Amino acid sequence: MSIVNVNALLGQRYGASAPVLVDPALSSSETLGLLLRHRSVRAFTRDEVSDEHVTAIIAAAQSAASSSNNQSWSVVEVRDRDRLRRLVTEAGGSDLIAEAPVVLLFIADWSRASDIARWHDEPAGAAAYLESTLVGFVDAGIAAQSAVVAAEALGLGTVYLGSLRNHPEVTAAEIGLPQGAAVAFGVAIGWPDPTDTAGIKPRLAQSAVRSRETYRPIAREDVEAYEGELAAYNASQGRGGSWTRQVVARVRDVRGLNGRENARAALEQRGLPSQ
Repeated sequence: MSIVNVNALLGQRYGASAPVLVDPALSSSETLGLLLRHRSVRAFTRDEVSDEHVTAIIAAAQSAASSSNNQSWSVVEVRDRDRLRRLVTEAGGSDLIAEAPVVLLFIADWSRASDIARWHDEPAGAAAYLESTLVGFVDAGIAAQSAVVAAEALGLGTVYLGSLRNHPEVTAAEIGLPQGAAVAFGVAIGWPDPTDTAGIKPRLAQSAVRSRETYRPIAREDVEAYEGELAAYNASQGRGGSWTRQVVARVRDVRGLNGRENARAALEQRGLPSQ
């Protein structure tokens, strides 16, 4: 078994700003190596992902932390090719959904708790508040990340699918969601195409995201340095574009929301008014 070189992976992730770990327990950690090698996989082979693999992945997801152990999330496994195509053509999802062997839809779900309350002849009024909506989405996100790490540990590739919020009412109808439940995002899972050249995408230097004791605003030099690192990576992939212009386009006006500016109305329609 080869020894994991965490510092080499840090170099790929951060470029010139990469920290160096001297503690051997850190610099050769298989777990750190797995996490640092993460990449979004958008090209899969035609090989199926077994039911047993998905069972193990969901077990990992359920082992993640959950607020007050309410477990306010669910997951819908989609393999049917026609349904996957409809999630693209009718729900506005990414094209790669139709090619993925399996897509897991992670659900912010208060319908289960509301059902339990009704069984006890109790109301479920607190599920209508913003805090509950946030908890459902946060729980779904934590669970999904554990699922992604488990999948990658098994040699699978993954990619998150926020596009499934483009037309949330269509996605909800397609998978038969009850009131009190909404799709947070999807995760496509499959065996990575060995011809895919995508590598470890650079991230902002830790100085841009890590503060000590009190918040440190972003420094222009951090952004400029990152632009250079990401531009070099993109060039290796035959891509161009500016990260800062991408960020500006996202926050400049409502067009950056790509049609998701009606999220509150969609949540209310789903029985999560977030008041």
